[in-house]
Order: sequence, then structure tokens, then C-alpha cells
Amino acid sequence: MTASTWIIPSALWLAWAGACRLLENNPRGDGFSGAVWYLNILYCRIFHRLRVTGAENIPRDAHPGTLVVVCNHTAGIDPLLVAAAVPFFVRWMMGLDMMLDRFRGFWEWAEIVAVNRRGRDMAGTREAVRHLERGGVLGVFPEGGLERPANRFRRFHEGVGFMIARTHAPVLPVWIRGTPQVDPAWASLWRPGRAELTFGPVMDFAERNLAPAEITREIQAWFERVSGWPAERTSLDDSTHA
Repeated sequence: MTASTWIIPSALWLAWAGACRLLENNPRGDGFSGAVWYLNILYCRIFHRLRVTGAENIPRDAHPGTLVVVCNHTAGIDPLLVAAAVPFFVRWMMGLDMMLDRFRGFWEWAEIVAVNRRGRDMAGTREAVRHLERGGVLGVFPEGGLERPANRFRRFHEGVGFMIARTHAPVLPVWIRGTPQVDPAWASLWRPGRAELTFGPVMDFAERNLAPAEITREIQAWFERVSGWPAERTSLDDSTHA
């Protein structure tokens, strides 16, 4: 028996075992999710030239416990950018009208929380609250839609404040900018950009006994302060959105 008859198979086996172990080292702990996770990091870093500031504010645990990640909404690529920057799994809220039926398998795999933005169905909000009460991480775009025109915040819906007040979840704010300003939202997936995420310090409202509207205003004030962008002040019905 020559050395090559056992060295080569052994090396291949070790390489395969190492790759499997690497792929399983991801927030969801399985090989398929690991492959998607690493590919998304490469995609965001190379195609969108993702830069992150305030990384010291990101919880480093793969299971940080109850947390609401609050972001402004610039493009359809936003959730992928955040996912490429944090070491934990984020379950995102998304408008039901944006969830194309042909991608149902993906929405289910990603555990998207569907929100009815055109009515008063609160099923999505209830599911989001249950997820937080189970110690999960929830991703929210409280503007309820894309910022148009760019570099101007829409008024945050009070649904985010309601969920935070209800669950006492801490908040990780993320200011997103530099994404492709294209419509429809998903066109940003194939348009290169210079995306930058700024993570703010975790905000804890648990001991302050604030109303949902007050919590929402404080969160939006952080975005306005760190960005210098203006914000809409029009009155909205916030009871059905998050």
C-alpha cells in the first residue's frame, strides 16, 4: 500500500469535516444556514462594500436573549446587510404585501413575521411579541416602508414602542445609509452600493415605565441625532404597524 492511498482520502475527509464544522458555526447551527450566512457576508462585503461603525455596541453572543433591532429602511437589501454584521439570528418583520407567494419557502425558512400593513389584523404583532417573550431577536423597520426621498426619515410607527413596552426588550438601533436608491425595493439586490451601518448603544427602557409613543420618539430621536437627517412630522395611524 502506497502512502497516497491513505494520505489523500484522509486529507479529503479532514477537509470535509473541517468545512462541515465551519458551516455549522453560525447563528442557526446547521450546515445549510451556515452556507447561506457566509455567502451573504461575502456578498454584502464585496458587492455592497459594507462598512460597519459602532461594532463595539453589537452583542457578541450568538444567543443574546430578548432584543429588538430597530433600523431605518432604505432598500430591500437592508435585512441582509444587518445579518452580515451581527453574530446572531434576527427574525424580521415584513409587510405581507411584499411577500411574493413564489418565495414562500424562503419566507418560512427565514421565519419572517408577516405584518398586514393594509388593515387592522394584529396577528403579526402578536407573533412578534411571542418571539420576544421566548427570548428571541426581532428586526423591525418602524418607518413601515422605504425612505423616499432618500436621506429623510419617515415618522416611526408606535407599534415598535408597544412591543418594547410590552416585553421590556432592549433595543439595538442601526442607522443604514449608502444603499442603492432604486425601486422596487428588491432591485437593490443586484445594484452595487457603498452601504454603511452605524450601530448605536443598546437602549434599555425596562425600568422607565414609558408609554409606547414616548419610547418610539426616543428611538427616532437617536436616528435624527446621529444622522442629521430631517424627519416627517405628519400624523399617522400607528395602531396597526410596527
